[in-house]
Amino acid sequence: MDVLVSYDVATGDAVGRRRLRKVAKVCVGFGQRVQKSVFECSVNEMQMEQLRDRLVKCIDEKKDSLRIYRLVEPREKHVESFGRDAYVDFDGPLVV
Repeated sequence: MDVLVSYDVATGDAVGRRRLRKVAKVCVGFGQRVQKSVFECSVNEMQMEQLRDRLVKCIDEKKDSLRIYRLVEPREKHVESFGRDAYVDFDGPLVV
């Protein structure tokens, strides 16, 4: 399944900046950054549970916001992108 992860972490102090780095690091492990605080991830059900659990453990629920949206598949049919789009289809052939 394809999901979109969006987050807003309060970074007014060092602890908040650390949380922000942790959230981004978790997201990088599951998908690709499409904007500063937005990631597109292609995961199965187990990976989705792991992603959700790890992200919720990183944030401060009183200060931060985390949203996970399930994208309608196929992505190419339902997502429009304008401007820079560095999307990489990891399911397609990879040319090095």
